[in-house]
Amino acid sequence: MASFRIKGGLKLNGELVPQGAKNEALQVICAVLLTSEEVRINNVPDILDVNNLILLLEKLGVSVTKLNTSDYIFKAENINPDYLKTEEFRKQGARLRGSVMILGPLLARFGKAFIPAPGGDKIGRRRLDTHFFGFEKLGARFSYDREKSIYSVEGKKLKGSYMLLDEASVTGTANILTASVLAEGRTTIYNAACEPYLQQLSKMLNAMGAKISGIGSNMLRIEGVDSLGGCTHTIMPDMIEVGSFIGMAAMTASDITVKDVKLSDLGMIPAAFEKLGIYTEQKGNDIHIPPHENYGIKSFIDGSIMTIADAPWPGLTPDIISVLLVTATQAKGSVLIHQKMFESRLFFVDKLIDMGAKIILCDPHRATVIGLNREVSLRSSVMTSPDIRAGIALLIAAMSANGTSTIHNIEQIDRGYQNIDTRLNALGASIERI
Repeated sequence: MASFRIKGGLKLNGELVPQGAKNEALQVICAVLLTSEEVRINNVPDILDVNNLILLLEKLGVSVTKLNTSDYIFKAENINPDYLKTEEFRKQGARLRGSVMILGPLLARFGKAFIPAPGGDKIGRRRLDTHFFGFEKLGARFSYDREKSIYSVEGKKLKGSYMLLDEASVTGTANILTASVLAEGRTTIYNAACEPYLQQLSKMLNAMGAKISGIGSNMLRIEGVDSLGGCTHTIMPDMIEVGSFIGMAAMTASDITVKDVKLSDLGMIPAAFEKLGIYTEQKGNDIHIPPHENYGIKSFIDGSIMTIADAPWPGLTPDIISVLLVTATQAKGSVLIHQKMFESRLFFVDKLIDMGAKIILCDPHRATVIGLNREVSLRSSVMTSPDIRAGIALLIAAMSANGTSTIHNIEQIDRGYQNIDTRLNALGASIERI
C-alpha cells in the first residue's frame, strides 16, 4: 500500500490540463464490445480504474492497441465468453465497479452475460436493481447466485420496450442504453440519467450507427439496428477533476488556470463554489481561479444557513460534494452539506475534525461545517483514504495544513486522478509518494 507525504502551507501557481473523464471512459470503453470493428477512443485517462477495465477487456478477447499515452484502438472481434466463467474474471471483476457496464453490450451482442458483484468505493449501498429491471423489460431473464455473488442475464432476442426507471441511475441508464441499441423495435427509457457522460456515450453510439434521440433529456428513444460499426470518439475533460482543482486553488490561496475546459461543461459545479464565495474567470476555453485569501459562505435570502445538496443532473453531481465540504472548512460562515445519494460518503469528516476542522456530522447524509475563515490553519495528520473523492478531499486538506501530513491507501486516489502528485508538484506542491 502506497502513501503520500504532503508538506502543507504552500501556494501553487501555474496551469493544469484536466484528464479525460473517468466516468465517461468506463462507459465508452465497455461500448466497444458492441461491434467487431475498430473503435478509436482518444483522451483516455491513465488511472487505475480505467487501466483495470482495459486489462479485463483484453482478457475477454478484445484487441487493444495503445497509440500514445491517451489514445487507444479497440477491436472486439474475437470475444471469448467462456472467460466470464473463470475464477480469474470473478476476482478481476469484483475489484472494479465499472465492470458492471459490460453487461449491456455483451447481452445485446451475444445474448448473455454475467459478472461478480462489483467492487469500487466504500461509500454505501449501490444497488443494481435498475440495471436488471431494464434488461427484463427488453425480454432478458435475470438470475443471482447468492452463494457465489454472480449476476446473470440471458436473452437471445431482445425486443424494444417502454420503461420508466425508478431512479435516474447513470450506470443503469448506460447499461440499458447499450443493450437496447441492438434490440428489435423501439425502446423508450423515461427518467433516464442525462449526465454529460451519458450524452457522450449516446453520441458515440450514434457515430457507430445507433439511432438514439432525446440526448441530454430524461427521455431517450432508441430505434434498434441490426449491427454497429466502428468510430472515433474523444472523451471530454473530467469535470470532477476540474472542480477538485477549483477547491484546491481556493483552499491553498493559489493562482491556477485549468486549460481547455468551458464553464458550461461543468454544470452546477461553479455555482456551488460561488455559494462558498469562490469565483472563477472564463478566459477563452480556460478557467482561471485567482488567489482567494478569504472567501465567505453566502446565506439564503431570508438569512438562513446555506445548504448545498447533490441531485441528478442537471443538479449538482454527488462526486464533488467531498471537495466542497473540505473547501468550506476555511471559509467564513457556515454551510449544511447534504449528500443524498450515498449514506457512507461523509464518514471521512472525522479525519478533518482531527485536523481541527469544525464539522458536526448530523447523520450519514448531512454535515454542518463552521468555517475557520483562515483564523486557524488545519493541523497536519496521518490518515487513510477510504474512497476516491474523500481521498482528494484529504489531499486538499493536507496541502492547506500546517506541517507534514501522511495519507495512506492512495491507490484510492490513483483510481480517479492521473499522476496527481507529479502534476501538482510541477505547480509548487510538495507531495512525496512513498
